[in-house]
Amino acid sequence: MKDLRIIFMGTPNFAVTILKHLVDNKYNIVGVITAIDKPAGRGRKLNESAVKKYALSKELNVLQPKNLKNEDFHDKLKDLKADIQIVVAFRMLPKSVWQMPKLGTFNLHASLLPAYRGAAPIHWAIINGERKTGATTFFIDDKIDTGEIILKEEVAISDTETVGTLHDKLMYLGANLVAKTVDLIATGNITTIKQPDLEEKSAPKLNSENTKIDWTKSLDSIYNKIRGLNPFPTAWTIIKNGDDEISTKIYEVSKVREIHNYEFGTVILSKKTIKVAVKNGFINILSIKLAGKKKMDAVSLLNGYSFKENTKML
Repeated sequence: MKDLRIIFMGTPNFAVTILKHLVDNKYNIVGVITAIDKPAGRGRKLNESAVKKYALSKELNVLQPKNLKNEDFHDKLKDLKADIQIVVAFRMLPKSVWQMPKLGTFNLHASLLPAYRGAAPIHWAIINGERKTGATTFFIDDKIDTGEIILKEEVAISDTETVGTLHDKLMYLGANLVAKTVDLIATGNITTIKQPDLEEKSAPKLNSENTKIDWTKSLDSIYNKIRGLNPFPTAWTIIKNGDDEISTKIYEVSKVREIHNYEFGTVILSKKTIKVAVKNGFINILSIKLAGKKKMDAVSLLNGYSFKENTKML
């Protein structure tokens, strides 16, 4: 079973944990495919992906194709004679690549498919107030996250869960699920489940528009959005403080359910608290980052920043 020849494809830290689990458990990784090195930082120094750094530390064979349809890349893949390919947080593969191994190519997706197909499933599960999510392995086909399901595992989402904590839970759950999937495929005794064509709930890519806070929404909706984007990429807003309009990131918050007569978005200050009035309550800001300043807790900001009267969140 552990003799199966595996090619692993992935790029970020999430994928490293899965690859490390396979290596630590003596699975036969014959090749690792990851993103090309990209310039980063002020010096524009070439930055290697997290998967590449780990793979090189374990002296694994690394390929970094710029074009997945390139014939030279295909020849190198064929030379590796993989039985299975595993994809975790990588690019969409051309059919010529995912069809290559005799036992198929499977993907790990951080949701309970068919719910939350797309780029940001962990974020959207929290943003939408779900009480559970999970991870799914499925055989890749020619669409995004639509292939036949192999295995699924659930995890609960608590009311204080952030995308950071849920990301890590799913990362470790996913590592075990990938190993179980390899073992199941190796037995040859596998039954898959066809996904329905209809998409239940989507997980589109995050951008500046869908990460901005709308202070006219309900207390729970805003609370879920902020924690579903904390700590990355972070929910944001504009603070109107006198004549200044400042782009601001909101991190940790709590919610206070209370009837009030304030206009939505009004900022209510005390010596130790920053609260924002919303429908049926207040968002209590615990940590925040104003443009040009470092991230800080509410008390630190109140001690060092001058708020004018009638400050609002836009």
